[in-house]
Amino acid sequence: MSSRIVFDLDGTLIDSAPDLHAIANALLAEEGATPISLDHAREFIGNGASVFVQKMRAAGSIPDSEHARVLAAFTERYSDAVTLTQLYPGVRDALDRLHREGHGLGICTNKPIRPCRAVLRHFGLDHYFTVVVGGDSLPVYKPDPAPLNAAFEALPEGPEVYVGDSEVDAETAHHAKVPFLLFSEGYRKCPVERLAHSAAFRAFAELPGLVERICSE
Repeated sequence: MSSRIVFDLDGTLIDSAPDLHAIANALLAEEGATPISLDHAREFIGNGASVFVQKMRAAGSIPDSEHARVLAAFTERYSDAVTLTQLYPGVRDALDRLHREGHGLGICTNKPIRPCRAVLRHFGLDHYFTVVVGGDSLPVYKPDPAPLNAAFEALPEGPEVYVGDSEVDAETAHHAKVPFLLFSEGYRKCPVERLAHSAAFRAFAELPGLVERICSE
């Protein structure tokens, strides 16, 4: 049975933390602030660019009054930041199989739409996805279920599955009342067992089988 499968992006299909880390530290250096670690960059990802910059500023003791200026500088560099980003192993093969099997595929991410589309083009993944909903595509963003529901509505009829890696993704799936498949090697901050999920997987080779199982239940 063909299904509608919507994916988160950062921490799920791609490890973009190295690019975000590099942008953050370049901006912090320009502000004369202390750099952040790669682990900090991973911790800051998940709630969109503005929240990332808010946390980055707090780490560098840059005042709130500078938020709009720093966010604008961050967004400009973020729009085409792809050189340090990597696909997680097995992503391309899994997407290829799901696409060949006739599933409708989409993206729902809090990443702004311009860098989202840029990184999909960079890796040659854009043709897999019928719909891409970014963090600035709607007035609200995850964990509000509206972006995820919008992605599902743009796909052909079929059972719905959301694939993500984080607390935000688990909460979004819960609000949307859809099955959630948790990629356990992404950016989550708490143990797997503390996140509500239908199934968890460590390797993308497992994903097509999990989709088949979930959609046949």
